[in-house]
Amino acid sequence: MILTTKKLTIIIGLPLVLAFITRFVFGVDNLSSLYAVMSVSFLLLVPFGVGALTIYLSDTSKVRSISYRVFMPWVPILAFLVLTLLFNIEGVACWIMILPVFLAAATCGGLAAGYFKLRRKDSEKIYISLLVLLPFVISPAEQFIGVIPGKYEAYTYIDIKAGKQKIWNNVTRVREIKAEQDKGWLTRTLGFPRPVRAELNYNGVGAYRKAIFEKGLVFHERVLSYEDNRRMVFSIKANPYEIPSTTMDKHVVIGGDYFDVLNGTYVLQQLNKDTFRLHLYSHFKLTTTFNFYASWWAGWIMKDIQNNILQVVKQRTEWR
Repeated sequence: MILTTKKLTIIIGLPLVLAFITRFVFGVDNLSSLYAVMSVSFLLLVPFGVGALTIYLSDTSKVRSISYRVFMPWVPILAFLVLTLLFNIEGVACWIMILPVFLAAATCGGLAAGYFKLRRKDSEKIYISLLVLLPFVISPAEQFIGVIPGKYEAYTYIDIKAGKQKIWNNVTRVREIKAEQDKGWLTRTLGFPRPVRAELNYNGVGAYRKAIFEKGLVFHERVLSYEDNRRMVFSIKANPYEIPSTTMDKHVVIGGDYFDVLNGTYVLQQLNKDTFRLHLYSHFKLTTTFNFYASWWAGWIMKDIQNNILQVVKQRTEWR
């Protein structure tokens, strides 16, 4: 059976309206004690409900196909993605990170709705209504429980064949990084500002270091521990009010409500007479109800930033 334009509009349009209504309600500041976009309820249950409604509105003949139940719920999700980007409701970085979960949850919703549609027709409307309303019911309980901040570490290293002093000079102060030297593929894909340079007023405890990125992002760093040519520990502070609103999505902005970098450490270890291993690790904090998922992305982002800086140091110091 071929879907008519009118039927297709209903199948895609109503779930899309549901997604926008839910996004609006969950984004209202005055309702933040009950509903929040950065929540498990929004991340999992909203696309689940969209997928369920999509299959509920579909003809039974179509729903009998497992591939239809799996992939048709993706259509309103992808339409929601495009429209929220066009109207600047969400940013590209947010969508790249949540899209896999949204698609998987929408498929689960489609499979659940398909089960009720094919096997329990007498109570289908009741079950589908419950699935669609789940975010609004579960979210207040989730917000009441509250977030549990988590601290995580991102560890990276690189081996460099160069003199100790030359390496260390490029660690403490990083002269301007040209665009072609930037190898941070993940952060570039997510639209994060790329690193430009790092300045240090003097070598020693208490020194002020400023890591400057494009688009107004600055990490204010204070040296907490220092051993010349061997180890430097520094606190990191990003002030979100200094970052233009167009630079980063508010849900992933560093130093914002959900993601913050706490400190970093460089350690230079000698492996043999002409090779050193430069370690760089940082600690960051997440404040969400889905740290179990957000920590993967935050860790990948931090490692991408750190590996990018390490390869620049290697490129500038290694013997040719």
